[in-house]
Amino acid sequence: MPASRSARERKAQASAGPLAEVRIEVGPDDQFVYKIHCTECTSPRPGSGDRRWGTQRRGQDNGYMAAMDRWIFHLTERHPDSEAPCLAYLDEARRRVEERRTTSSD
Repeated sequence: MPASRSARERKAQASAGPLAEVRIEVGPDDQFVYKIHCTECTSPRPGSGDRRWGTQRRGQDNGYMAAMDRWIFHLTERHPDSEAPCLAYLDEARRRVEERRTTSSD
């Protein structure tokens, strides 16, 4: 039996650590949409005003992994002294990004 949306959200929140605000919504295609926002940073995009930094990715486990990878990179770049359980997966996140880069350049 697959985990409920709220159970997945609690697990993702615990893994992302105290600087994250995690929400999982259901997209129009009935897939989970994983959203992670930083409680301290605003978006660097021009014209975004005071909007918080965030990432969102669609999909079941792949969406979770992609969103968490971006969050891990945000933590290591913007909050290097922060602690979060997901940081244990930094090497794997780097490997996945490198795999995506080599796959998309082929």
